[in-house]
Formats: sequence, C-alpha cells, structure tokens
Amino acid sequence: MKKKILIAVSLIVVILGAGMLYLNYRNRTLSPPAEQRITTADGLSVEIDYSRPSMRGRLVFGAEDEGALQPYGKYWRLGANEATVVEFNEEVAINNQRVPAGAYGIHAFPGKDSFAIALNKTWDRWGFSEPDYSQDIVNLSLAIERVDPPIDQFTIRLGESNKGVQIICEWSDVRFVIPVEEL
Repeated sequence: MKKKILIAVSLIVVILGAGMLYLNYRNRTLSPPAEQRITTADGLSVEIDYSRPSMRGRLVFGAEDEGALQPYGKYWRLGANEATVVEFNEEVAINNQRVPAGAYGIHAFPGKDSFAIALNKTWDRWGFSEPDYSQDIVNLSLAIERVDPPIDQFTIRLGESNKGVQIICEWSDVRFVIPVEEL
C-alpha cells in the first residue's frame, strides 16, 4: 500500500513539474526575454533586463471597459514575466532625483497622455504582483509621443544623450523617454 501511495505522489509531482516547466516555456516564447546595455564615453553603464510582450491584435493601452491589456491608471511591470530591472554602475539623476548605483525595478501607470514611472528598490521579484510602493525611490510623469505605424512588440532601447543616457520605451502607438543624467 505504501509503495502505491509513493508511486502516486511521485507521479503527481512529475506531472506538476512538467506542467510548470511548460507554462514557463510558453510565457517565455510569448514574451521573450531581452536585455539592453550601454556604456557612455564617460563610463556610465546602464543595463536593462525585461521581457517583450506582443500586441497580437489586442488593444494595449486604453480604458478598462474597452478591454485594454494595460488599462489607464493600472499598475504595469513595464514588460512581462519578471519585473523589469535597470542597473546603474554609478550614481545618476532621474527627474532631478539622485539614484545611487545599483539595481532597481521599474514600473508604470499608463495614462492617455502621460505615463507615471517609478524606480523601486525591490527588483528581484515576479513582475505581476505590485511592488511595495514605499520602496519607490523615483517617481516621474512622462509625456508620451504617438508613433505610427504601431510597434507590435514592446521594445526598450538605450541611447546616449548630451547629459547621459535615454531609456526609450515603445509599444503599440506609444513612445516615452526616461532621461538618465550623469552626475
């Protein structure tokens, strides 16, 4: 009898494990991981790790009653899967707020004409759950630019600016830029 129970429990564990591996693989193929890295001539290094969801015919940003994937005013992990993470090798300024060197989670609240963006001390977590907002170290509101044609897959690009680095985020018909200034 004990042997049959042990076999049944082992079989259940194997099936559950295989199911979890499949779901993790499926999420990664639908929203593959990506990374961006840049180092300026002055030595500022910015690294971003995120996942890239696709539109797949869906309304991305809009009102909740319209069935938007990311409704206005609702938490968004700025990507998919795990939290989007940005890392700086030295102290920087974002929105005139000092940010020590280190890794941070980035999250957003989409709006019709602007996005509220925050950097959070907690970065090593699954992105679906909302962070502890008391751990936000930077909060800013960024105007959005409309792009045409729409960008099917969420994309983050890094580019140098005359003051440091620009984090350029694009998806659907929306583009916004997070300015990172060298100190």
